[in-house]
Amino acid sequence: MSVFRFIFQNQGQVLELTLEHLWLVGLSTLLAALIGIPLGVVISHRSRLDKAVLASANIIQTIPSLALFGFLLPVPWLGERADRLAILALTLYALLPIIRNTCTGIRGVDPAVVEAGRGMGLTESQLLFQVELPLAVSVILSGVRVAVVISVGLATIAAAIGAGGLGEFIFRGLAMVDDRVILAGAIPAAILALGADLALGWLERRLRAR
Repeated sequence: MSVFRFIFQNQGQVLELTLEHLWLVGLSTLLAALIGIPLGVVISHRSRLDKAVLASANIIQTIPSLALFGFLLPVPWLGERADRLAILALTLYALLPIIRNTCTGIRGVDPAVVEAGRGMGLTESQLLFQVELPLAVSVILSGVRVAVVISVGLATIAAAIGAGGLGEFIFRGLAMVDDRVILAGAIPAAILALGADLALGWLERRLRAR
């Protein structure tokens, strides 16, 4: 039986696990953006903080995903629900590209444009929301794009702690030594990553052109 026939025969479960995967990735990326973009804005204006913040985010990236899940398991409330734990871990992994690109995008705004805004009487908050963020939005979105692709891949490992997602098929296939079951999880996950990359890449180009 080919892998595509296997997917067709188990399409209900494949759809369910795909939706779980999207939930994990979507929520964790949203949380990472809500945390990472403000952090990136702060360190772009306060250079003394950038090394500490980026170093912390870099350290998180170096921790193996399974080890991070293991570290978080004993945490009260989080360890009670595997999906909460997985979302927190994925959020932590997604922070670095979002923080770094936000900082880079804000600092990359032409100083002459910022000075022109100040000359027009704009306050610092008005400069941020009306000048800096609109001009940096394509660079920020590029960071979100990287974070989403990373999260799609890492979310497959969340199945190891019972958080669901397409990793369920991958781990089940490894236990059964069945390539069809492994690919039934790997192929949809790869399609999700490619689809997200293409869609966000298209949006990034549109925003840059504007």
